[in-house]
Amino acid sequence: MEETVIVIMLKDGETGFLEKELGSYTLSENSELIFNIYAEGVAEQNVILRLSCDRELQDWEYDAVYDYYDMETVGALVDAIAEEEGHYDPVWVVRFPFLEEQEGMEQKLRDILTAHQKELLSVYEAIQDKRDEYVAE
Repeated sequence: MEETVIVIMLKDGETGFLEKELGSYTLSENSELIFNIYAEGVAEQNVILRLSCDRELQDWEYDAVYDYYDMETVGALVDAIAEEEGHYDPVWVVRFPFLEEQEGMEQKLRDILTAHQKELLSVYEAIQDKRDEYVAE
């Protein structure tokens, strides 16, 4: 697999502008699951990571994925996780403390992405025969 470099920028709380690079991290797997990522906070910096799906979903799958996704799978690794509607595909917003150590942050990102990918695969399998329940006739 190709490696992807993810850059975490600090977002200004008042203006919303990305103002400073906090670090760059190399990921070799599951980087396509990242919708976006940044950090916020002054005294304590938290990473805000939006996770999405690794493929385009059919319309009926949108609600099914949310219904079958167990947020505790990723939630055990982060401080908070929430669904964020209004996107073309499902998106989950996770928050966790920024880690200064490069290797520690890369491992944290890998762990989160691996757990998310594992849960998505489980969801895809669980919903594959649920089309009739989600499509209105």
